[in-house]
Amino acid sequence: MTAQPLPSLQSGDPSAWDQALYAFLVEKGNRSGSKRTVESYSRMLWPFFAERSLTPDRVKPADVLGWVHGIGKSGRTPSSTTIGARIACLSSFYRFLIRMGLVTSNPCDAVERPRAVQSPARGYSAQEIRNLLAVTPDTVAGRRDRALLLTFILTGRRRTEVIGLTAGDISVEGETAFYAYRGKGGKRGRRELPRPAYEALCATLSDAGLELGSMPKEASLWQAGAGPGSAVSADGKMARPAGFGPVTFGFGGRRSIR
Repeated sequence: MTAQPLPSLQSGDPSAWDQALYAFLVEKGNRSGSKRTVESYSRMLWPFFAERSLTPDRVKPADVLGWVHGIGKSGRTPSSTTIGARIACLSSFYRFLIRMGLVTSNPCDAVERPRAVQSPARGYSAQEIRNLLAVTPDTVAGRRDRALLLTFILTGRRRTEVIGLTAGDISVEGETAFYAYRGKGGKRGRRELPRPAYEALCATLSDAGLELGSMPKEASLWQAGAGPGSAVSADGKMARPAGFGPVTFGFGGRRSIR
């Protein structure tokens, strides 16, 4: 199989296995909606087969075992998380091949997955959060940023999940607000939106002359102050008030507040 960094077929006559791997990456991208996931899988799968001069039908459990526990380019012994990610990636590809009728077994099934070791939680302390909210300016852009901060902090959702919220994702039942989201792997879910975040959201929408009940379902929730000089950029970064440095909305993965 031909090694390549990204899932795009080169000119020439790619083998049936190359085409199968390419098709798998395309399907993975369509299902997850994440370019990063596709690139990550591509960086693992192409080299795995190319460096061993193996086609998928010739891979044995021993090949998988040696790869998942092997030392990579970093020169470090892989963590349990990295080992698990490698197995998950290769196993997902083999499940695709089995569905396509190209192989009959998955060599990853014979490899035991390690017990994941939970890494220490990262995040701001409760006092740091209070300090951050205290210095967020009482302006149109500031109230929008406050709503974003509270949504990130109180829901623990990933950056793209929050930035991508629309009016149709918010619903209110009695005194309780809920939000729908599309998480990692394209999985959809629905959770309660804590009251402080909901009230801050309503405040920033009011600044934009909007109300949830009358907005188009596909309309963004973060329209107030969105223009030249806006504090929130397309990649979810925001300028933090003086003394804090830049903020990146990356609380994803349930990072806790100490």
